[in-house]
Amino acid sequence: MEYKALIDFMKLTTAQAIVKFLSQQFVERDQKEYKFINGIWGIFGHGNVAGLGEALEQNKDLKHFLPRNEQGMVHSAVAYAKQHKRLKTFACTSSIGPGATNMVTAAAGATINRLPVLLLPGDIFSRRNVSPVLQQLEHNNSFDISVNDCFRPISVFWDRINRPEQIISSLNEAMRVLTDPSQTGAVTISLPQDVQAEAYNYPINFFEKKVWSIPRTLPSESSLVKATEYIKEAKRPIVIAGGGVIYSDAEKKLKQFCDDTGVPVVETQAGKGTLHWNHPQNLGAVGVTGTSAANSIAGKSDLVICIGTRLSDFTTASKTLFQNPKVRFLSINVSSFDAHKHSSFALIGDARECIDQINERLKVDSFTISKDYESEINNLKKEWDLEVDRIFGLDNSPLISQGEVIGIVSNFMKEEDTVVGAAGSLPGDMHKLWRTENGSQYHMEYGYSCMGYEIAGGLGIKMAKEKGDVFVMIGDGSYLMMNSEIVTAVQEGQKLIIILINNHGFGSINNLSLSLGSEGFGNQYKIREESTDDYTGEKIHVNYCEHARSMGIDAIKVQTRNELDDALVSSRENSNSTLIEILVDVEVRVPGYDAWWDVPVAETSKSDKVTRIRKEYEEKLKKERDH
Repeated sequence: MEYKALIDFMKLTTAQAIVKFLSQQFVERDQKEYKFINGIWGIFGHGNVAGLGEALEQNKDLKHFLPRNEQGMVHSAVAYAKQHKRLKTFACTSSIGPGATNMVTAAAGATINRLPVLLLPGDIFSRRNVSPVLQQLEHNNSFDISVNDCFRPISVFWDRINRPEQIISSLNEAMRVLTDPSQTGAVTISLPQDVQAEAYNYPINFFEKKVWSIPRTLPSESSLVKATEYIKEAKRPIVIAGGGVIYSDAEKKLKQFCDDTGVPVVETQAGKGTLHWNHPQNLGAVGVTGTSAANSIAGKSDLVICIGTRLSDFTTASKTLFQNPKVRFLSINVSSFDAHKHSSFALIGDARECIDQINERLKVDSFTISKDYESEINNLKKEWDLEVDRIFGLDNSPLISQGEVIGIVSNFMKEEDTVVGAAGSLPGDMHKLWRTENGSQYHMEYGYSCMGYEIAGGLGIKMAKEKGDVFVMIGDGSYLMMNSEIVTAVQEGQKLIIILINNHGFGSINNLSLSLGSEGFGNQYKIREESTDDYTGEKIHVNYCEHARSMGIDAIKVQTRNELDDALVSSRENSNSTLIEILVDVEVRVPGYDAWWDVPVAETSKSDKVTRIRKEYEEKLKKERDH
């Protein structure tokens, strides 16, 4: 007697099975369902063209996107995931060797920023008999190492597939980690090129639609009781709002908390926009790039309520910001790892649920801050708003200042628009000055602060948006490092407005060098002179507008406020992407507002200036918290 098999099978290559599986992965949160993997970015080489390349050509359920650089495509995928609040992302594939290692930088950024992206680099032959293959890195003490091992320390999950059936467990684990807000980041599954093309009888149920639930983790009752007590006992509480507030859709609950209690909010880069900029309790950016209002209040706070932040050194001013000797930390975070930083009392759970529960408990006693504290907050906010008005209205001549540029673009933006930035002096100034209306309007990659993220990230953001323009704020240093995804934006019909601020070099690090006693060594774009054997010659003048036009977009060079105003209007009306180049006055800088950043100064030096600043550095070190 013959018995029908309990499980049906489908013979596919490993690569075909991966594509079919990924096309059926969905997530659900709050009874809303989203397709999780919305396509695969990839440049094909010998390590993936006959594997994943063939599979994608045959299966149109997963759309392929063609970038110009593997690092750029991962930036685009990560930006897309961030704009979708981690509910959607892309996969990225590369060939073996340089294609794979090009992804490493952006993968690190994904993990540092707690953003999901799936990486599928091609790998060397599993069967080894033809080794060394083209682009293979050899080790004389191991045959089981390839360049893809570089992904191990920067991935939240890493695997190498040596047999086709291994993807059944590996892909499910990859999805578990990618969709877990407490663990998410870059996930890497290395795919040897021979295994990609090898066929296997996969169970059909492996390819059935799967919906991964993203639960709103509830805090424990005992933790809620203690957290509420912390708040009610505080005389000068403050909230640090991080990206976790936005990812959990907790903005309304946070606003309710502030409205009911009067507790002020300060923002990290990722948390900017959690409250409208003009909300009475919003004191703006905190830390090294913080406002005078935020840092003043933070320095005296006796309770720091950290919500959805990993508390980087820029947020804490290298652990020198909170100088109240009685200060305590209450950290609300879905990640236990982040929640316990600074010896915090950890309230582990979804930000929206935690804030909601706290709100309900505080209502019982009608908790509010004192009138004196409220008055201090109001006065500091008014002073800061006037300072921003001053910077925005400088009207510097003959060259406009960077602060003015930020003001003009910020005022020009609509609620549905998004601005993106990443590295250099721009993120710091924007953190201080940008008047953000909502969490999706301001997009900064500052966990890794990766030069070159801006244009590629802008493309990912634009792909994630249903309406509104994307404004890419970028310095000439970042532009020269990676601009090739402009071509991809043209190819995909995605419009970007690129604001290029030209200061002829690495302005941020040049200023940092000067502040540490050096002379800006190696940071300016100047010709090397034979007489000095150093970069002391004339400035290098790059025709950025012609360069942009050569890639298929429009370009405008401006110098004055009126010219910038006109350029923004025309770029908005234009259906094509536009680059606006602005020459700025490098001597007119946005003030620092006194927060400190620990950048070690040489302990010995021939320079008297460096020696003096070293002594100042040692005094500042004494203010750092040790936990």
